[in-house]
Amino acid sequence: MTARHLHITGARAADRRAVLDAAGPFAFTTTCHQWLRGPCTALTALLRRQVPEAWQAWPDLVDEHRTALLYLVPELAEHIGPPPPSLVNDTPHEERTRYFAERMIRATSHGVVDFLLAHARRRPGPPLTLAFDDVHAASGTEQEFLALLLRRADPGLLRVAVAAGEGPLLPELAAAIREFTELLVAAPASRPAPAPDARGYVRSDCIGDDPAAYAAYRALPAEVRAALHDERAAELEARPDRGLLIGAIPNHRERGADPHGAGRRALRTALELCVAIGYSQATVDLGMRGRALCDPDTDAEDYCHFTAKAASALVPLGRYEECVTLYRELRRRYPTPRVQMSTSYALAVLHTRFLEPRDHDLALEHMNNARALAALEPDPVLGAYYQVFQDNGLALVAMHRGDLELSHELTTRGIARLERELPSDRYVVHRSQLLHNRARVRSALGRLEEAHADFTELIARDPHYVEYHMDRADVRRGLGDLAGALAGYDRAVEVSVPMPELFHNRGGVRAEAGDVEGALADFARALDLEPAEPAPRLARAALLIEADRPREALAELRAGLALHGEDARLLCLAGLAEQALGEPESARAAYDRALAADPSNVPALTDRAVLTFEQGDPLGAVADLTAALALGGEDPDVLYNRGFALAAAGEPAQALADFSRALALPGADLAGLLCRRAECLARLGESRRAAGDLHDLLRLHGAGLLPDAEPAEALGLLDGLAAGVGGGRDDGGC
Repeated sequence: MTARHLHITGARAADRRAVLDAAGPFAFTTTCHQWLRGPCTALTALLRRQVPEAWQAWPDLVDEHRTALLYLVPELAEHIGPPPPSLVNDTPHEERTRYFAERMIRATSHGVVDFLLAHARRRPGPPLTLAFDDVHAASGTEQEFLALLLRRADPGLLRVAVAAGEGPLLPELAAAIREFTELLVAAPASRPAPAPDARGYVRSDCIGDDPAAYAAYRALPAEVRAALHDERAAELEARPDRGLLIGAIPNHRERGADPHGAGRRALRTALELCVAIGYSQATVDLGMRGRALCDPDTDAEDYCHFTAKAASALVPLGRYEECVTLYRELRRRYPTPRVQMSTSYALAVLHTRFLEPRDHDLALEHMNNARALAALEPDPVLGAYYQVFQDNGLALVAMHRGDLELSHELTTRGIARLERELPSDRYVVHRSQLLHNRARVRSALGRLEEAHADFTELIARDPHYVEYHMDRADVRRGLGDLAGALAGYDRAVEVSVPMPELFHNRGGVRAEAGDVEGALADFARALDLEPAEPAPRLARAALLIEADRPREALAELRAGLALHGEDARLLCLAGLAEQALGEPESARAAYDRALAADPSNVPALTDRAVLTFEQGDPLGAVADLTAALALGGEDPDVLYNRGFALAAAGEPAQALADFSRALALPGADLAGLLCRRAECLARLGESRRAAGDLHDLLRLHGAGLLPDAEPAEALGLLDGLAAGVGGGRDDGGC
């Protein structure tokens, strides 16, 4: 029987550990309780154990995953050296305006999984075995990591045990446990009751689950409890462990003798660390706890700070209404220019980017208010920075309102002003953001050479920031430089933690360059990271169909349908695969299901029309193509196909109208359309006009304007006209 990962349940840690011991041995066992080291309690302990070992044996392996490892556990630099340089890390905290969010943390967790799997493959001996306890008390970040590890790790290579007491689990983790683990229940064991130990409960950092110890702790006088917490906090503060600053230390200081002083300071330290890393859930928690320890009047600065950081962290979590509530509370409470300015900016961004329905006009009102308030700042350096910052916000709103030229003007003007009025070493991160925004606007405007120059400058300033490499690669692709685009994506993969969009986008470039196997590998890598992402699965299946591998495509699509249900895009491609396999009825059923799931799916209509035509029903094809045109607007290819079907149905006049309309549209197949229209004209007795179309095609081909056109067909049709034959075809259209 194939080994599986393990899931141990039990109310008490001692009972769970007994089951783990019996199921082991495990190479490493740790707790996940977030009260110890915050969002990455277990990861910190695990990597501090595994990475130095790997560094001694395989430094190349550690170097390959350096970014992910040091991002989560900076203390590892003592063993393996520093992380790659970063503009953000070298910028004073108060001048940082770029922060990472949950997407970055998830990709970093994938990087750690990659490291652990590679480490397990290189280790001699039996599979690497890892056990994680207190999973019910783990942060959402750590539960997400465990879900990824359970899904991606082969138990024959790396076997995982997750042990949990009562408490809700992240849905993704609960699903991974159901699918990939064997359940072991830890029954309550009879053992001598230990003497109640209140001090021991505190020294366990309050994660112990002995009811007698907790009862003894609660029975202590409040001042004694507080003294024990302060004593433990002081002991932990002497340790060089950043995780403690996020977890145990603020927990103890909150419960110590000075929660409003030492407790609030500890929470603010923890908050800054979590904001810088991108721990959104932890930032919300710390922000709300911190503001609860503030008097809104006497501690206004801290109250604003805790509240604003919590509000900002709610955005990547999708909790927009809670975010708005916090910002509006600050606006009601504090009639100060900076509070009103910063909240106006934040609300403007919410309305133009996140809230539904989008309200760009209201966003403009808020942003104009922020810009006016920025002008009140008396400090010349801060004043210039604040005003340019708000102008950058106005550029964002302008872009969403469709005024790209204004957006470009605002960002360009802001770059020049900061260069002119600020010392060169101030607000360097925001300068890079301005340049990045201008580069993106230039790209949207089609000014690709200028955008490329901006992205090149950004990479020179911050060579390990992945988005610059991705964006420049996209520009190179737009310029037709596929080799340059591929080199850009290769570099992005090198400097980044594993993000599925990186591999999906590189796969697209490889496919365009004709590297089918490389593209398929990239799409597969994206799916290994995130199998629920439909885009790489659709791209992989489409490429397999194009490569005449419909059976593989169908297997890919069925896997996607098992995850997504009746997804119209997947079903539409499944129809194409079935059609390629010579299964017309299965293909029709797939198209019908696609349209039942999404009646507005134009590709399903057009593909079903092709099948219907091939089965001898041109008028049925016309009906689907007419519906496709009504939904998707005039498209030269759809008009071509409908005209072809109409001609086959004996309606040359209607076909002629479709071919003429198609010829007037950009992107039309001029050669094919001119030939088809000439056939219709000939059938309608208008031989002179038919000959004119064919001579036009030959002239365009001779002038090099239709280099891919085949003149033989036009010449054949002309010969037919000369012989008095109307001409006709039964291929080349639908």
